[in-house]
Amino acid sequence: MPYLHTVEDLNECPIARAAALVGDLWVLLIIRDLMNGPRRFKNLQESLGSISPKTLSQRLKMLEETGLLNREAFAEIPPRVEYSLTEKGLALADVIEAMRRYGEQYLPAPVPQD
Repeated sequence: MPYLHTVEDLNECPIARAAALVGDLWVLLIIRDLMNGPRRFKNLQESLGSISPKTLSQRLKMLEETGLLNREAFAEIPPRVEYSLTEKGLALADVIEAMRRYGEQYLPAPVPQD
């Protein structure tokens, strides 16, 4: 593949389009968490640790707009909202699994120093 020089060239490349969508750490980790089933905002925030509520809200909105997740609001008091992956979001399972395997094999976690 020739070197990509322009935005138009990037738009022609399926790898570039996919990377633009899921090349964000938080996006990948949100998708990873939702692969285990629907989650509420608070559950996602707890699982992701250091993500701010604003950042999580922005990423969830973007994922909903791109068709990777569903947002379901329940008419309850207090209000309850759950997020789940769509078929398009679930299609990323192989990508996420390949990244996990690569990380385990080539990027071992640092050993804690005593």
